[in-house]
Amino acid sequence: MLHSYAVTNFQSFLDRVEVDLVVNQRVPHTDWMATSATGQRVSKVLGVIGANASGKTALLKPLAFLGWFLSASFQQTQPGAPIPVSPHFANSAEPVELECTAEIKGELWRYVLRCTPQRVLHEALYRKHDRFRYVFIRDWNEDKAAYTVRQQDFGLDPSKAVEARPNVSLIAWAAQYGVPQALKLATPIVSSNVNMVGRVQTGDLAVLQASKSFYENPPLREQMERLLCSWDLGLSGLSIRESEVAQNLLNPDIKQKVWMPYGRHASHGQDFELPFFLESNGTKSAFSLLSFLLPTLSKGGLAVIDEFESDLHPHMLAAILDLFASQRTNPHNAQLVFTSHAIEVLNLLDKHQVMLVEKNADCESTALRLDQISGVRSDVSLYGKYMAGAFGAVPNL
Repeated sequence: MLHSYAVTNFQSFLDRVEVDLVVNQRVPHTDWMATSATGQRVSKVLGVIGANASGKTALLKPLAFLGWFLSASFQQTQPGAPIPVSPHFANSAEPVELECTAEIKGELWRYVLRCTPQRVLHEALYRKHDRFRYVFIRDWNEDKAAYTVRQQDFGLDPSKAVEARPNVSLIAWAAQYGVPQALKLATPIVSSNVNMVGRVQTGDLAVLQASKSFYENPPLREQMERLLCSWDLGLSGLSIRESEVAQNLLNPDIKQKVWMPYGRHASHGQDFELPFFLESNGTKSAFSLLSFLLPTLSKGGLAVIDEFESDLHPHMLAAILDLFASQRTNPHNAQLVFTSHAIEVLNLLDKHQVMLVEKNADCESTALRLDQISGVRSDVSLYGKYMAGAFGAVPNL
């Protein structure tokens, strides 16, 4: 489970910002929390709220980046390619700093990264015993133009450790050599619709990608169909069929496989079928969203979703969020971190589950957990107070 993460000089966040999902022991326990193996109570859902262009998506990107960097940077990065991070444009000569604390298989880990687009400058992994002790520390020595690596119980051959490419995490590097600790930490646990550029496929492309994902996983396809049919979208069933289409208009003879979804509808005792591209935007959005959420719910991990409410009625948001609250649909305590402009979600969340994001006149973003604002009572209407401007993080019009 994710406990916290922090960013410094990352995109619009010039100064350090920490996002904490750990809940104070004095807060009454709810279904939105889980008690970790290390004894801390951790929120399963965190919503990020703020005006347009305030930095909400930028606050999600470190999670998507770290999930990729630790698990796939070796396989998916060519030698010499830049690391896909962006410092604040007013501080572009300084490195980006990222930090993450998470529980994996009953142990608490802390990961620290300082890098530029050109190279890793400092990378460290710590494991909690009575206190945090380093597992490895990797530093770039500018004078020697080489890395120094210290290890404690990491298990990577020292000669291989110093050869790690400058644009690759040592964890991803060690995983290729079968190092058990690295393999455990390099297992992908983040599912996200955002990367370092922004939101990934949207619209009909997202529908096709979701179709392929569900086609390859029949149990999740059945769960998705049950949910969509129960959500008052007019569907009585759904099917996914493999077909071949022209790769592009210039090469119509070159075919590629696609997986086409079709929605079934009942009317006056008859069944009718529609290509999913003719369904409502809300139906397509729910279908695509579930392709990120259901795999995470089925095995645990973290879903990171930008514009969670896209084309969905506020009542639909409650139904989807409830998937994370229920032990039946979330047996492994999966977590969800999301942005939304549907402020009605404040009626569903507690104050410790909300991050407020603002950007000042110098294009510097800040973020604050709502329960850190003095005087916010637990029984107050968060929606009403926010809409009245009491918490900030609203457009300055």
